[in-house]
Amino acid sequence: MAGPSTGAFNEAVATPGQLPVAAGAPGSGWLDKERIIAGPGFSRWVVPPAALAIHLCIGMAYGFSVFWLPLSKMLQTAGTGTACAKDMSFFAELFAAGCDWRVATLGWMYTLFFVFLGCSAAIWGGWLERAGPRKAGVVSALCWCGGMLLSALGIYTHQFWMMILGSGVIGGIGLGLGYISPVSTLIKWFPDRRGMATGMAIMGFGGGAMIGSPLAVELMKSFATPTDPGVMQTFVVMALVYFVFMMAGALGYRVPPTGWKPAGWTPPPAQTSNAMITQRHVHVKKVWGIPQFWLVWIVLCMNVSAGIGVIGMASPMLQEVFGGGLIDVPKKFGELDKTQLAAIAVVAGGFTALLSLFNIGGRFVWASLSDKLGRKMTYTVFFVLGGVLYASLPSSAAAGNTLLFVGAVCLILSMYGGGFATVPAYLADLFGTQFVGAIHGRLLTAWATAGILGPVVVNYMREYQLGLGLPREQVYNQTMYILVGMLVIGLVANLLVRPVADKHFMNDAELAVEKKLAHEKAAASEVGSGSGRADKTPTFVVALAWAAVGIPLAWGVYKTLISAAKFFH
Repeated sequence: MAGPSTGAFNEAVATPGQLPVAAGAPGSGWLDKERIIAGPGFSRWVVPPAALAIHLCIGMAYGFSVFWLPLSKMLQTAGTGTACAKDMSFFAELFAAGCDWRVATLGWMYTLFFVFLGCSAAIWGGWLERAGPRKAGVVSALCWCGGMLLSALGIYTHQFWMMILGSGVIGGIGLGLGYISPVSTLIKWFPDRRGMATGMAIMGFGGGAMIGSPLAVELMKSFATPTDPGVMQTFVVMALVYFVFMMAGALGYRVPPTGWKPAGWTPPPAQTSNAMITQRHVHVKKVWGIPQFWLVWIVLCMNVSAGIGVIGMASPMLQEVFGGGLIDVPKKFGELDKTQLAAIAVVAGGFTALLSLFNIGGRFVWASLSDKLGRKMTYTVFFVLGGVLYASLPSSAAAGNTLLFVGAVCLILSMYGGGFATVPAYLADLFGTQFVGAIHGRLLTAWATAGILGPVVVNYMREYQLGLGLPREQVYNQTMYILVGMLVIGLVANLLVRPVADKHFMNDAELAVEKKLAHEKAAASEVGSGSGRADKTPTFVVALAWAAVGIPLAWGVYKTLISAAKFFH
């Protein structure tokens, strides 16, 4: 999966509207975009596992909660300290070396992950399009893994500010760059299957915690001693392992030459093609002023807000709604003893694992299905079917029908994941492929917003309903109807999406300038002169690339299935 030699393309005379082809891009570095333009015979099927290698690593951001309890008892385990006082301020805890951090304080790292993911993707998305996915992937690996190493030092010295700076800020920047690094490249390699291509990569982000969480648990067990839970060593090992995988993924990235298309595939003529799929390109600097961008922003924000609100409360919601019914004990949640509470917590843990499988599977299935249905119709299904499912939860809970309740939540989570995986292709359809990665980066601010909006609504409504004296099994009813309202807003925004007006697209001269800035080149054979150097990918290389990501993913699915089986006790 190494990059091609610098002599991959010959000098050619440019045809109107097409850039001249450079011979080998003299002076370019091994990370530069000129060095990763694929030659004839390169297999595009090597690129998705490269993207998965990065996404499976950064997806561990979802699984960091496995560290919270061990970290909250570090000094107590060592016998050198106690828990920080409840009235201690957050800023005091940042520099507190003599007391254990609270779980609520540690949770800020999780918040920072997604705030900086959205910010870095929005800020540096344009740079990524010009620098290329390989350079962005390497920077992502350095930030994510370097941030984990700095966090390990923070654990060793018991300085929480180091963990915040390391994993929260630096790691969050790595998350953003790693998340969007393959989007534009995959869409250009798979113009015939945009949804499926992005679904494969973004599935990896959802699957990262499936691999990372059980791996972290096993590593902590191996390193643990009577006075040390082994968290610091686990951070170091995972950082080194992730760095190897992420660098392999970054070096596996290749970009197609301008004008490349799959063998046997012909783009539909503009006059007969889907009106929602443009053949032109919008500059990323213009998207803030285009109504369609903000409509899709609302679409993503509402879909994610509803889904993330359920994810955050899935385990306590199941326990409080069904209580002893989860273990065939005819008692409400508040009537259970400690042993019974522990038993239903295990069942709820299996439920959470089951949801993660649907979250991941939905990313690939729904995104692939969008290639057939169209992106707008796919989101219409999300909002209409999702609204029906959310509205059904109170009645299935009142009837004590666990199967209907769990089935509805599983489908909801599949559409939550599917929304993430489908939106890059939606953007490419509307705004073209030239800046789709950068535009996607700016759209991820909707995710950062939803990460606050969804949990706040669900948590606030739960506390409000409990304050009114409602039974625990009924405190989520109003919340579900509020989430239905969010989906209605998303549905209206989606239905208002129309093709982008001509005035927003770049003209041929502007596009030529951007392609030059992005170091794009056409294959020599496409320009009409000599043929480019062969770059045939051996079949065993494709198989090896897929095995490298498939085996860890299969292990993660296996471990998750074991956990999910506890739900069916």
